[in-house]
Amino acid sequence: MGVNRGSGLGTPGRSPGYLFRPYRGDEDHGAMAAVRLGCAGRDEIDARSVVEGVPTAAEIAEASARLDDPSGNQVLVEHSGGVVGYVTIRWWQERDGTWLYLHRGYLLPDHRGAGIGSAMLNWAENRIRRLVRHHGTARTAVFGANAMASEKDATQLLLDTGYRRVFSLVELELADLRRLPEHDGRLPAAIEVGAVEPASYHAAWKTVVDSYANVAFTETWTFESFLATAVPTCWRAAWHEDQMAGVALCSIRRHDRTVGEVEELSVRAESRRLGLGRALLLDGLRSLREHGAETARLYTGTANPHRSYDLYESVGFRRQNEYVRYRKPVGV
Repeated sequence: MGVNRGSGLGTPGRSPGYLFRPYRGDEDHGAMAAVRLGCAGRDEIDARSVVEGVPTAAEIAEASARLDDPSGNQVLVEHSGGVVGYVTIRWWQERDGTWLYLHRGYLLPDHRGAGIGSAMLNWAENRIRRLVRHHGTARTAVFGANAMASEKDATQLLLDTGYRRVFSLVELELADLRRLPEHDGRLPAAIEVGAVEPASYHAAWKTVVDSYANVAFTETWTFESFLATAVPTCWRAAWHEDQMAGVALCSIRRHDRTVGEVEELSVRAESRRLGLGRALLLDGLRSLREHGAETARLYTGTANPHRSYDLYESVGFRRQNEYVRYRKPVGV
């Protein structure tokens, strides 16, 4: 049986008037964006989030294009001829060998409480089971789902259907880049901080990858993937003699040039507690400001062992949102 056989599309059994259909490409992006906007108030979505905000039709088009088989792994829900919800599936392998199959659903508030959310979740799980059989990953596959802490409806549905919380990310914002504290400049004599040139891209990637070596639930990240999304204009690095000791990968948001993002701040274990993290962070934030950013965002795991909150708050970042990952075993 092919992976697309038995898709389960059509009318949910307990919810007449609703139709599940495959994603159709460009014609759907506006309607999908309208669903996300329509969910924002009820779910208390932060429109400026760099983790998951309120995307435009163009951003949804870009995200859909990155999916493997977008029409097979996205389903839209219609009611009275209009799109009222949709589900997306994607997957990756984590560092410990686990294959995570993540589904994410959005449903307009007026259509919740009628079993549609459950039907969307059932569609996603059944689709994932077929993918797992097709990929041959049953031994290490798990269901995954995300929900903001403020998404009460989605959170309750996941908990009611056997999902458990495994970790969360917290997003922080520095509201005004004009008010950065000054760095006292005190670093060990052998340390230099500067821009990251192309010859050092591999070293920057390796510095970040090594910093996640013992962190659970992290995705494998190849150098090729790193290069594919690299925007090095605001990158800063610290060197100890000829070795990269730490890196701050900062970038300007493409769809809102007033917002900067600290994508990664990593310091090698042997170079910690020397002030490198603060120096790199401030240097990266100044670079963002010089390139037009007015505010900055970042996110970090709540179980971060290096007390990064203290550092971020010391330069003015404040907590905004919490994003929770849930998991459940795949029964195939």
